[in-house]
Amino acid sequence: MDQDHGASVGSGHSGGQAVASSGDIQRLATLVRRARYMVAFTGAGASTESGLPDFRSSQGLWRRVPQHMASLAFMERHFDEFVAFYRQRIEALKGVQPSRVHRILARWEAAGWLKAVITQNVDGLHQQAGSRRVLPLHGDLRTCRCQRCGRTQPSEAFLSRPYCDCGGRLRPNVVLFGESLPAAVWQQSHQEALRCDLMLVVGSSLEVYPAASLPELVVRRAAAGEAVLAIVNRDPTPLDEQAGLVLRGVAGDILEQVDQELARLGSNGDPVE
Repeated sequence: MDQDHGASVGSGHSGGQAVASSGDIQRLATLVRRARYMVAFTGAGASTESGLPDFRSSQGLWRRVPQHMASLAFMERHFDEFVAFYRQRIEALKGVQPSRVHRILARWEAAGWLKAVITQNVDGLHQQAGSRRVLPLHGDLRTCRCQRCGRTQPSEAFLSRPYCDCGGRLRPNVVLFGESLPAAVWQQSHQEALRCDLMLVVGSSLEVYPAASLPELVVRRAAAGEAVLAIVNRDPTPLDEQAGLVLRGVAGDILEQVDQELARLGSNGDPVE
Protein backbone atom coordinates (compact mmCIF):
# COMPACT_ATOMS: atom_id res chain seq x y z
CA MET A 1 0.00 0.00 0.00
CA ASP A 2 1.18 3.45 -0.31
CA GLN A 3 0.98 3.11 3.40
CA ASP A 4 3.78 0.91 2.61
CA HIS A 5 7.15 0.57 3.84
CA GLY A 6 7.60 0.87 7.49
CA ALA A 7 10.77 2.01 9.09
CA SER A 8 14.22 2.22 7.74
CA VAL A 9 17.17 0.09 7.26
CA GLY A 10 19.88 -1.10 9.34
CA SER A 11 20.75 -3.93 11.49
CA GLY A 12 22.15 -5.49 14.45
CA HIS A 13 22.70 -8.86 15.86
CA SER A 14 20.38 -11.74 16.33
CA GLY A 15 17.77 -10.65 18.80
CA GLY A 16 19.64 -7.67 19.08
CA GLN A 17 21.19 -4.63 20.44
CA ALA A 18 24.70 -4.68 18.95
CA VAL A 19 25.74 -3.11 15.67
CA ALA A 20 26.53 -5.64 12.94
CA SER A 21 29.87 -7.32 13.61
CA SER A 22 32.31 -8.76 11.11
CA GLY A 23 31.09 -12.18 12.22
CA ASP A 24 27.51 -11.19 11.35
CA ILE A 25 28.66 -9.99 7.92
CA GLN A 26 30.43 -13.29 7.31
CA ARG A 27 27.41 -15.28 8.47
CA LEU A 28 25.07 -13.39 6.15
CA ALA A 29 27.46 -13.81 3.22
CA THR A 30 27.57 -17.54 3.92
CA LEU A 31 23.77 -17.72 4.04
CA VAL A 32 23.53 -15.87 0.72
CA ARG A 33 26.17 -18.08 -0.90
CA ARG A 34 24.63 -21.33 0.30
CA ALA A 35 20.97 -20.46 -0.36
CA ARG A 36 19.35 -22.38 -3.16
CA TYR A 37 16.47 -19.90 -3.47
CA MET A 38 16.94 -16.47 -1.85
CA VAL A 39 14.22 -13.84 -1.96
CA ALA A 40 14.60 -10.22 -0.78
CA PHE A 41 11.82 -8.33 1.00
CA THR A 42 12.45 -4.57 0.96
CA GLY A 43 10.91 -1.50 2.54
CA ALA A 44 11.49 2.24 2.59
CA GLY A 45 14.87 1.87 4.25
CA ALA A 46 16.24 0.51 0.97
CA SER A 47 15.56 3.89 -0.65
CA THR A 48 16.51 6.38 2.08
CA GLU A 49 20.09 6.44 0.79
CA SER A 50 18.64 7.63 -2.53
CA GLY A 51 17.23 10.66 -0.72
CA LEU A 52 13.65 9.44 -0.34
CA PRO A 53 12.08 9.58 3.12
CA ASP A 54 10.85 6.51 4.91
CA PHE A 55 7.38 6.50 6.41
CA ARG A 56 7.37 5.68 10.10
CA SER A 57 10.69 6.76 11.60
CA SER A 58 11.08 10.01 13.53
CA GLN A 59 11.89 11.75 10.22
CA GLY A 60 9.37 9.77 8.18
CA LEU A 61 6.75 11.10 5.77
CA TRP A 62 3.81 10.41 8.07
CA ARG A 63 5.42 12.63 10.73
CA ARG A 64 5.12 15.55 8.30
CA VAL A 65 1.83 14.97 6.50
CA PRO A 66 -1.38 13.25 7.62
CA GLN A 67 -1.40 9.59 6.67
CA HIS A 68 -5.04 9.78 5.57
CA MET A 69 -3.95 11.84 2.53
CA ALA A 70 -2.89 8.50 1.01
CA SER A 71 -6.33 6.95 1.47
CA LEU A 72 -9.09 6.03 -0.94
CA ALA A 73 -11.56 8.06 1.12
CA PHE A 74 -9.39 11.19 0.90
CA MET A 75 -9.02 10.81 -2.87
CA GLU A 76 -12.80 10.53 -3.29
CA ARG A 77 -13.65 13.48 -1.02
CA HIS A 78 -10.72 15.86 -1.54
CA PHE A 79 -9.46 15.10 -5.03
CA ASP A 80 -7.67 18.42 -5.61
CA GLU A 81 -5.67 18.09 -2.38
CA PHE A 82 -4.98 14.44 -3.17
CA VAL A 83 -3.64 15.42 -6.60
CA ALA A 84 -1.41 18.12 -5.12
CA PHE A 85 0.04 15.67 -2.55
CA TYR A 86 0.81 12.99 -5.12
CA ARG A 87 2.15 15.43 -7.68
CA GLN A 88 4.74 16.42 -5.09
CA ARG A 89 5.66 12.79 -4.47
CA ILE A 90 5.95 12.02 -8.18
CA GLU A 91 8.03 15.15 -8.82
CA ALA A 92 10.30 14.12 -5.94
CA LEU A 93 11.29 10.98 -7.88
CA LYS A 94 12.82 12.98 -10.73
CA GLY A 95 16.57 12.59 -10.77
CA VAL A 96 16.56 10.06 -7.93
CA GLN A 97 19.10 7.29 -8.49
CA PRO A 98 19.16 3.74 -7.11
CA SER A 99 21.00 3.27 -3.84
CA ARG A 100 23.73 0.76 -3.04
CA VAL A 101 20.98 -1.56 -1.79
CA HIS A 102 19.19 -1.53 -5.15
CA ARG A 103 22.40 -1.97 -7.13
CA ILE A 104 23.76 -4.80 -4.97
CA LEU A 105 20.49 -6.74 -5.05
CA ALA A 106 20.41 -6.35 -8.85
CA ARG A 107 23.97 -7.73 -9.04
CA TRP A 108 23.04 -10.66 -6.82
CA GLU A 109 20.12 -11.45 -9.10
CA ALA A 110 22.41 -11.32 -12.14
CA ALA A 111 24.82 -13.66 -10.35
CA GLY A 112 22.00 -16.13 -9.75
CA TRP A 113 21.95 -15.79 -5.95
CA LEU A 114 18.74 -13.75 -5.69
CA LYS A 115 15.59 -15.07 -7.34
CA ALA A 116 13.08 -12.27 -6.66
CA VAL A 117 12.58 -8.95 -4.87
CA ILE A 118 9.31 -8.47 -3.02
CA THR A 119 9.08 -4.77 -2.29
CA GLN A 120 6.77 -2.51 -0.33
CA ASN A 121 8.26 0.45 -2.18
CA VAL A 122 6.55 2.30 -5.01
CA ASP A 123 9.56 4.24 -6.33
CA GLY A 124 10.64 1.82 -9.10
CA LEU A 125 14.30 2.01 -8.04
CA HIS A 126 14.80 -1.77 -7.99
CA GLN A 127 13.79 -1.92 -11.65
CA GLN A 128 15.92 1.14 -12.45
CA ALA A 129 18.94 -0.59 -10.88
CA GLY A 130 18.45 -3.58 -13.16
CA SER A 131 16.46 -6.06 -11.07
CA ARG A 132 14.32 -8.11 -13.43
CA ARG A 133 12.00 -10.01 -11.09
CA VAL A 134 10.39 -7.38 -8.86
CA LEU A 135 7.04 -7.89 -7.12
CA PRO A 136 5.75 -4.42 -6.07
CA LEU A 137 3.19 -5.21 -3.37
CA HIS A 138 2.04 -1.61 -3.05
CA GLY A 139 2.09 -0.57 -6.69
CA ASP A 140 4.11 1.81 -8.80
CA LEU A 141 4.30 5.60 -8.43
CA ARG A 142 5.80 5.95 -11.91
CA THR A 143 2.49 5.03 -13.55
CA CYS A 144 -1.09 6.18 -13.06
CA ARG A 145 -4.44 4.66 -13.95
CA CYS A 146 -7.99 5.77 -14.55
CA GLN A 147 -10.29 5.13 -11.64
CA ARG A 148 -13.16 4.61 -14.10
CA CYS A 149 -11.84 2.60 -17.08
CA GLY A 150 -8.61 1.24 -15.56
CA ARG A 151 -6.33 2.43 -18.37
CA THR A 152 -2.69 2.70 -17.24
CA GLN A 153 -0.41 5.55 -18.35
CA PRO A 154 2.95 7.04 -17.36
CA SER A 155 2.73 9.30 -14.32
CA GLU A 156 3.42 12.32 -16.53
CA ALA A 157 -0.24 12.16 -17.56
CA PHE A 158 -1.27 12.63 -13.93
CA LEU A 159 1.12 15.57 -13.62
CA SER A 160 -0.27 17.38 -16.65
CA ARG A 161 -3.99 16.73 -16.26
CA PRO A 162 -5.44 14.29 -13.72
CA TYR A 163 -8.32 13.17 -15.94
CA CYS A 164 -8.58 10.36 -18.48
CA ASP A 165 -9.96 10.73 -22.01
CA CYS A 166 -13.00 8.80 -20.80
CA GLY A 167 -13.66 11.55 -18.25
CA GLY A 168 -12.62 9.48 -15.25
CA ARG A 169 -10.14 10.62 -12.63
CA LEU A 170 -6.51 9.59 -12.91
CA ARG A 171 -4.77 8.40 -9.77
CA PRO A 172 -1.30 7.04 -9.00
CA ASN A 173 -1.04 3.31 -9.62
CA VAL A 174 -0.36 2.61 -5.95
CA VAL A 175 -2.33 0.87 -3.23
CA LEU A 176 -4.02 3.44 -1.02
CA PHE A 177 -5.22 2.97 2.53
CA GLY A 178 -8.59 1.31 2.21
CA GLU A 179 -7.63 -0.74 -0.86
CA SER A 180 -6.57 -4.36 -1.25
CA LEU A 181 -3.20 -5.44 -2.59
CA PRO A 182 -3.13 -6.45 -6.29
CA ALA A 183 -4.21 -10.09 -6.28
CA ALA A 184 -1.72 -11.40 -8.85
CA VAL A 185 1.31 -9.76 -7.21
CA TRP A 186 0.18 -10.92 -3.78
CA GLN A 187 -0.24 -14.50 -4.95
CA GLN A 188 3.22 -14.53 -6.57
CA SER A 189 4.79 -13.01 -3.44
CA HIS A 190 3.11 -15.59 -1.23
CA GLN A 191 4.47 -18.37 -3.46
CA GLU A 192 7.99 -16.90 -3.20
CA ALA A 193 7.71 -16.86 0.61
CA LEU A 194 6.70 -20.53 0.49
CA ARG A 195 9.49 -21.46 -1.90
CA CYS A 196 12.52 -19.58 -0.58
CA ASP A 197 15.08 -21.11 1.76
CA LEU A 198 16.39 -17.63 2.65
CA MET A 199 14.38 -14.42 2.92
CA LEU A 200 16.51 -11.30 3.32
CA VAL A 201 14.55 -8.37 4.78
CA VAL A 202 16.11 -5.00 4.02
CA GLY A 203 14.79 -1.71 5.39
CA SER A 204 11.32 -2.65 6.60
CA SER A 205 9.73 -2.14 10.00
CA LEU A 206 7.66 -5.30 9.38
CA GLU A 207 4.65 -3.53 10.84
CA VAL A 208 2.48 -3.05 7.74
CA TYR A 209 0.02 -5.80 6.89
CA PRO A 210 -0.66 -7.91 4.97
CA ALA A 211 2.90 -7.48 3.61
CA ALA A 212 4.52 -8.35 6.96
CA SER A 213 2.72 -11.70 6.97
CA LEU A 214 5.19 -12.91 4.32
CA PRO A 215 8.28 -12.78 6.61
CA GLU A 216 6.06 -14.26 9.33
CA LEU A 217 5.37 -17.18 7.00
CA VAL A 218 9.12 -17.70 6.58
CA VAL A 219 9.53 -17.66 10.37
CA ARG A 220 6.97 -20.49 10.65
CA ARG A 221 8.83 -22.42 7.95
CA ALA A 222 12.11 -21.78 9.77
CA ALA A 223 10.72 -23.57 12.82
CA ALA A 224 10.47 -26.68 10.63
CA GLY A 225 14.00 -26.19 9.30
CA GLU A 226 12.78 -25.21 5.84
CA ALA A 227 14.04 -21.61 5.61
CA VAL A 228 15.96 -18.80 7.31
CA LEU A 229 14.84 -15.22 7.88
CA ALA A 230 17.65 -12.63 7.93
CA ILE A 231 16.86 -8.99 8.79
CA VAL A 232 18.89 -5.90 7.88
CA ASN A 233 17.25 -2.85 9.42
CA ARG A 234 18.22 0.29 11.31
CA ASP A 235 15.58 -0.15 14.02
CA PRO A 236 14.21 -3.19 15.86
CA THR A 237 11.38 -5.14 14.23
CA PRO A 238 8.70 -7.41 15.72
CA LEU A 239 10.42 -10.46 14.19
CA ASP A 240 13.96 -9.86 15.48
CA GLU A 241 13.72 -12.47 18.21
CA GLN A 242 12.52 -15.12 15.75
CA ALA A 243 14.91 -14.34 12.91
CA GLY A 244 17.93 -16.49 12.21
CA LEU A 245 20.15 -13.41 11.87
CA VAL A 246 19.61 -9.68 12.51
CA LEU A 247 22.07 -6.99 11.47
CA ARG A 248 21.38 -3.45 12.57
CA GLY A 249 22.90 -0.42 10.86
CA VAL A 250 22.81 1.38 7.52
CA ALA A 251 21.57 -1.09 4.92
CA GLY A 252 23.87 0.15 2.16
CA ASP A 253 26.91 -0.23 4.42
CA ILE A 254 25.90 -3.73 5.48
CA LEU A 255 25.07 -5.04 2.03
CA GLU A 256 28.28 -3.53 0.65
CA GLN A 257 30.29 -5.40 3.27
CA VAL A 258 28.40 -8.62 2.53
CA ASP A 259 29.03 -8.11 -1.20
CA GLN A 260 32.75 -7.69 -0.51
CA GLU A 261 32.74 -10.85 1.58
CA LEU A 262 31.01 -12.73 -1.23
CA ALA A 263 33.74 -11.56 -3.62
CA ARG A 264 36.35 -12.76 -1.14
CA LEU A 265 34.69 -16.17 -0.92
CA GLY A 266 34.73 -16.55 -4.70
CA SER A 267 32.50 -18.58 -6.97
CA ASN A 268 33.02 -21.83 -5.06
CA GLY A 269 32.35 -20.35 -1.66
CA ASP A 270 36.02 -20.67 -0.67
CA PRO A 271 38.17 -17.67 0.34
CA VAL A 272 40.08 -16.08 -2.53
CA GLU A 273 43.59 -15.31 -1.37
